[in-house]
Amino acid sequence: MRRFKFIALRRLSIFAFLALVLCPSNALLAASPEDKLKELGIELPIPAKSIANYVGATRMGNVVFLSGHIPRKADGSLVVGKVGADLSVEDGYNAARLCGVGLLATLKAEIGDLSKVKRVLKVFGMVNATDSFTGHSQVINGCSDLLVEVFGEKGRHARAASGFSSLPLGSAVEVEMIVQVEP
Repeated sequence: MRRFKFIALRRLSIFAFLALVLCPSNALLAASPEDKLKELGIELPIPAKSIANYVGATRMGNVVFLSGHIPRKADGSLVVGKVGADLSVEDGYNAARLCGVGLLATLKAEIGDLSKVKRVLKVFGMVNATDSFTGHSQVINGCSDLLVEVFGEKGRHARAASGFSSLPLGSAVEVEMIVQVEP
């Protein structure tokens, strides 16, 4: 009887291993990006309208280029100010996270389903900062951390984080993104 249980468990283990290997991205175990957003308590807003002569996203083949997004709160107001003077690194981090939420809303409007994301390729974060501020990377981590929380390894990306003397509408942060999606 013990030998039978061992063989049965061994076969089960082989089948479980094959299911994990053959199922791309461990999809059997992974929650969808939409599920992860719900777990995080994030509801994507309706994408904000462009404030000038540009669109929120353009697509070339299986690559989506997302315009710079500024941090909008749930009530539509903006996070404004200069990090290092008016705002702390934590405030900037939270503002960058809001930019990430806006980027995800625009991306979803463009592709219909966030499960179509194959990889976040590049993020460029701009921080409205004082001349002496040097924590730009910690601020833009607000967006980067969100992308990894939502997409897992697919959310890990190349990135640049830079300081600026001002940003549109006095925003604390602006973030743009490039994403590879299913064709």
